[in-house]
Amino acid sequence: MGHISAVDEQTGRKFYLDDPDDLKPGEPVTFILNLHGGGSVGAWQRAYFPAVDFRDRYRLVIATPSAATKEPMRRWVGEADDAHLRSIVRYVFDKYGVENIRAFWLAGHSQGGMTSMRLLHEDRFFQDRVDGWLSLSGGRIGPAERAPNAGPPLRPGQTPPGAFIRPAPMAPPPLDMSFIFAVGEHEIVALPETSPWAEKYAAGPRERRPDIVDTEGGQIHDTGRADISTKEWGLLPGPGTARMWVYPGARGGRVIADVVRLNKGHTEGLEPKVTEALVQLIVSAPGGKVRVAEAVTASA
Repeated sequence: MGHISAVDEQTGRKFYLDDPDDLKPGEPVTFILNLHGGGSVGAWQRAYFPAVDFRDRYRLVIATPSAATKEPMRRWVGEADDAHLRSIVRYVFDKYGVENIRAFWLAGHSQGGMTSMRLLHEDRFFQDRVDGWLSLSGGRIGPAERAPNAGPPLRPGQTPPGAFIRPAPMAPPPLDMSFIFAVGEHEIVALPETSPWAEKYAAGPRERRPDIVDTEGGQIHDTGRADISTKEWGLLPGPGTARMWVYPGARGGRVIADVVRLNKGHTEGLEPKVTEALVQLIVSAPGGKVRVAEAVTASA
């Protein structure tokens, strides 16, 4: 199938849906629900974290929706959006077969990451089914302190958009899952050397993996603030190097990792090799929660 604009029949809202071009009936896939940040849309997120470019190689199904709320900016907020996200997940389960969903991941940039964290705290539907969370500058379990100038640059008279966003709880969520945190170097003061999520699963001390070197830039940036942007918020896309740390030996084979993109801020789209490295971590992690949860639901 490749790419289609799918429709949530419960709401009539469209979303991007991508899968392998040569997907065979009954083939196992890894499902990623890919959420944009505040002020953005699904099309931007699809280019910011372009996992779609690796859907064939790693057998991915990726759903990328847009939030409904537009004022004072587009963002994920309220039960209508939460219900839309649950409906998208149901659509994917029905289309590809619950038995073929090898693993289910949430991925979210900025407020999309915070929304992922909120769902994992508050929504039993996601708690029971999510195998992993990829936070793309959307908050860390065991927080990394934000740089003092990390917010969006403002023009005269503008109000900081953070005032309108419900903050996500940063305590560890009450479920079992893998967790990957990716961030731009200029967004944070420093990356913590330890992880409470790794401690939960009795993982060993973090190990640094070989640097990820990209000779190509990402596909997107914040064009609306390009003339006033800062290194913390993000400049033009370009080549880059990312550092990766993995906490080995986590119970149940769970993947716990931190990735820092050097000399990058909040909004430069991810480069191809670091995108692939994140996808490789996702598909290396255990799954199976969807089948268990859906079996329980069916028998209830």
